[in-house]
Amino acid sequence: MARARIGIIGLGVIGKSHLAVLQETENAEVVAVADPTQAARDHAAGRAVKTYDDYRAMIEADRLDGVVVATPNDQHVPVALDCIAHDIAVLVEKPIAESVEAARRLCEAAEAKNVPILVGHHRRHNPAVRAVRKAVADGIIGKPAIATVIYTQLKPESYFNLGWRRDKASGGPILINLIHEIDLIRYVFGEIDSLQALSSSAVRGFPVEDTAAVLLRFRNGALGTISLSDTAASPFSWDLASGEFDQMAGTTGKLQRQKVSSHVFSGSEGSLTLPDARHFGYRGDTEPGWLSDLNEDRLALASESAYHRQARHFASVSLREEEPVINGRDGLRTLEATLAVRTASESGSTVQLPA
Repeated sequence: MARARIGIIGLGVIGKSHLAVLQETENAEVVAVADPTQAARDHAAGRAVKTYDDYRAMIEADRLDGVVVATPNDQHVPVALDCIAHDIAVLVEKPIAESVEAARRLCEAAEAKNVPILVGHHRRHNPAVRAVRKAVADGIIGKPAIATVIYTQLKPESYFNLGWRRDKASGGPILINLIHEIDLIRYVFGEIDSLQALSSSAVRGFPVEDTAAVLLRFRNGALGTISLSDTAASPFSWDLASGEFDQMAGTTGKLQRQKVSSHVFSGSEGSLTLPDARHFGYRGDTEPGWLSDLNEDRLALASESAYHRQARHFASVSLREEEPVINGRDGLRTLEATLAVRTASESGSTVQLPA
């Protein structure tokens, strides 16, 4: 089996997660890590990986098939552009860029060199998400009607010790968390046509929002709602309900405290939920409707984690064996919709998304 030679740029929380998972991936070899901090380089060295303080030296010195870009958001594009200039495939952590214009510039550069971009929306690799997407496409719920998404959890006060998390330019659940929900809802229910939104900072009083509500209209005629808050004492969020916090932190079972659904996709013939992949529908000879019993079953799921699937997929993308599950243009559409939520909340108007 061919093994992709992978480098990692940026060894913060998510960079360390990529390192650990890629070192367990059969078609990948982590060749080197670049990070300006000594603590990060010590961590990589402790895992027997060569380190650099400057990523440019790494991509010049080592023959790499792919690079994970896990830097701060405003560095995604310049770092990825340097990799693309060296014909190296990139996995760019979400968001693909800090602005739509920067994302377009990155996509154009990659297309001109025919270098693949995989955007790090890891939920697309989750077996439950894929199973629900296929079930919707197969018509199990009939004609899509409405999607209901809840992301409400309480971030501790210590989380905000980093000043940028209180800053409107870089923090808040719209930019940090909502982008995952926008990408998942697009992936499962289809493209978003327009949206409206409200936001509030009434609880914490920071310059950035702590709560938002979003109303979506999809191109297929369905509607959707997203309730978003990082100051709500609640288990109703993908992060807690799915167990992916555990997978990322290596704390199996510790953080998955309640078995709840955070996403419901409903149509004319049934509903599907995530992350538990339950299916509700009517069966039998009685007329379907609120006076008839709903039957419940579960979709069959594979057991592998989204992070391991993403790592294996990126190795194949780096070797040019597979096309990215979410390429640069697709990641750009998710970014456009996410930034549109902030625009809508500030203007009070409906924002029409690009065709």
